[in-house]
Amino acid sequence: MTETSSWTGPEVAALRHRTEEWIADDPDPVTRAELQAVLAGLPGSLDDLADRFAGPLTFGTAGLRGPVRAGPNGMNRAVVRAAAAGLCAYLDDQGSSGPVVIGYDARRGSADFAAETAAVVTGTGRAALLLPRPLPTPVLAYAVRRLDAAAGVMVTASHNPPADNGYKVYLGDGAQIVPPADREIEARIRAVSQLAAVPLGTAAQSVDEHVVEEYVATTVQAVIRTDPGADARRAALRVAYTPLHGVGRVLAEQAFAVAGFAAPHVVASQAEPDPAFPTVAFPNPEEPGAVDELLALASSVDADIAIANDPDADRCAVAVPSGSSWRLLHGDEVGALLADALLRNGVKGTYATTIVSSSLLSTLAPARGARAAETLTGFKWIVRAADDLAFGYEEALGYAVAPGVVRDKDGISAAIAIADLAAALKADGKSLGDRLDELAMEFGLHATSQLSVRVSDLREIAALMARMRSAPPSSLLGRAVTEVHDRLPDADVLTLRAPGVRVVVRPSGTEPKLKAYLEVVVPVSSGVATAREAAAEHLAALRDEVALALGV
Repeated sequence: MTETSSWTGPEVAALRHRTEEWIADDPDPVTRAELQAVLAGLPGSLDDLADRFAGPLTFGTAGLRGPVRAGPNGMNRAVVRAAAAGLCAYLDDQGSSGPVVIGYDARRGSADFAAETAAVVTGTGRAALLLPRPLPTPVLAYAVRRLDAAAGVMVTASHNPPADNGYKVYLGDGAQIVPPADREIEARIRAVSQLAAVPLGTAAQSVDEHVVEEYVATTVQAVIRTDPGADARRAALRVAYTPLHGVGRVLAEQAFAVAGFAAPHVVASQAEPDPAFPTVAFPNPEEPGAVDELLALASSVDADIAIANDPDADRCAVAVPSGSSWRLLHGDEVGALLADALLRNGVKGTYATTIVSSSLLSTLAPARGARAAETLTGFKWIVRAADDLAFGYEEALGYAVAPGVVRDKDGISAAIAIADLAAALKADGKSLGDRLDELAMEFGLHATSQLSVRVSDLREIAALMARMRSAPPSSLLGRAVTEVHDRLPDADVLTLRAPGVRVVVRPSGTEPKLKAYLEVVVPVSSGVATAREAAAEHLAALRDEVALALGV
């Protein structure tokens, strides 16, 4: 929030004038009335008004994201109109021909923002192709290349809180934008002086449902292997599933059916899209309590595996039985399982992850005869790691198991791939947990965790990063720090290493958080269970040390 306690009368008057100018140019009567009401509430509404005008939304790791509300610091039709106009101007300046494909999820405002984008696109004389209904983000990423589009827009805030929405941009290669394209698009957005002057065209053309069906068929074909007994073992796997009130269920069920699995057991209270996300505090499978209903269902149906997609189905969470309860696997664990399965199946190419994910992949891939690569955080970097990319993942539950089909993370294909592995292991009398133990015995136990610091003022993040940079710890877990790698100015990331220990500190690209990614590597000499206990103790101690260093 913007500090307003010391504002002078002229500053408040200037803010009022700026608000009135915005209202005069806002194309949406609903948000015009919203801002009028905030103005009428002054001076009591000053904090709210100042925050709405604290600055425009900017392109981060995943495009535009913010609360659905009136004003430049929110998601609304005015902001979307400027974003679409800036994108189209960029495409024109680049000489990029072809349509713009537009997708949207079921969040508040998504359909309206998609329609607004289509009107701007067609107003420039360019075709706008609108996906036929609320659909997962990977369908949009697939459709961009399938339809030879110049760009794609996905209206979604993924796993953000219910109040948010967002605007994710893909270029014609089917991948999310990266510098300098993001800065150049943003410059053209800022150059839109009057929204009323942006020409609007006709309605978008609807993308044929066949493209969606083709996405499912192509994805399944790319992910599963056909071999004797495959159909029987897939049919025998019991899967519990939740879309977390998002748009993933229908396509996930179709994909499971096409792949030959029995129909998954779906959490009934979370089966239908609902922008209020009533059963969860945050619609993110990583958040505490988010998958409680899934695990209860998994127990009740005696499932072999439990799977959750986030609301736009580009992420995939996996839980496995653990004694009498269930254990939610870390994204690094699922990433290692999927990479190992592909490598064992002879899939050649580069295996990529990010600098904040586990270092296990950098050992695993070469041991299986493949190349490993590390990138900056975000799938826009992962999918560009190599021309021969075979697999990519990030610890935040994102996986590209078929990058030739979708050049982004894809929770639907990941769900099929991990279920296929679980079915094969079950047929051999093993489980995903058994395979993780085998990997630990072969490469050492790589255990990861996080320390997240949520802030109300983004300036706090800069202060925390400055504190860590000015006085990084000289030891971690009693071991001397051997490397302090500061990636500025290319990236706001600080990495510290000690023998068997790594800490990576960076601001979140999608939320007002500072994140510290923690990893310890424990040799397995007295059994995996003992190593896991030791790793848990090490991570708890490391979390305390990093919190102390940050001053939180």
